[in-house]
Amino acid sequence: MKPSVTLLLGVGLALSGCFASREARIESDYSYNGNFRRYRTYDFVTGDGLASDTSHIGTVLREAIQSRLRIQGYKPARRRPDLLVNFRVFEGNLRFQGYAQEDLTTWIKNGLVEDDETPKEERQPYKPVRLLLTDGTLLISLIDNHTNRAVWNGYASGVAVPPGPQGEVILRRSVRSIFDQYRIFTEGYINSDR
Repeated sequence: MKPSVTLLLGVGLALSGCFASREARIESDYSYNGNFRRYRTYDFVTGDGLASDTSHIGTVLREAIQSRLRIQGYKPARRRPDLLVNFRVFEGNLRFQGYAQEDLTTWIKNGLVEDDETPKEERQPYKPVRLLLTDGTLLISLIDNHTNRAVWNGYASGVAVPPGPQGEVILRRSVRSIFDQYRIFTEGYINSDR
C-alpha cells in the first residue's frame, strides 16, 4: 500500500509542477543590434537589488542560468565579459512592451546584424506589442557589455512558486523554458570537446 501512495503523491507533485509551468507565458524579444555570433563569455550584473540577492531564490536562479549558459558554451568571465546577465522577479501584474519579431535563430541563420553603420532603409522595423504579464513574472536580460545595450529579454509570466523544493523545481523549469527561446550556442561549441 505504501508504494502506491508514494507513487500517487509523486505523480501528483509532478503534475502540479507541469500545470504550473503550462500556465506560464514564455516569450522573448531581441535587439537587431545584437551581435550574437561573437558572444562567448558572461557575468552577472552586480550591485544593489536582486542581482546582489544572496537569498535562496536568488541563488537558485543564478545557478539555473549558469547551468543553461554553460550547456550552450558560454563561459563565466569576471573581467570584460561579452554579456552581462540580469534577472528580476516581479510580483503582481506588469505592463510590458515587447516586440513582434521572427525567431532569433532564424534572424541569426540569415546572417543579419545591424549596427550604427547600417543605412536606415535597410534596418528592420521594431513592431511594439503591449503585454500584460500576470502575477509572478521572471525576466532575464542579456546585455552587451561593450555597448551597454540589452540585446535579449526572456520572460515567464504567471509563474506560481510555492515554498520549498517544489518551488525550486518550478524556478529551474522557468529558466529552462525562457532559455529555450535563446537557442544560441557559442561558435564552434558543438564541434568542440568542451
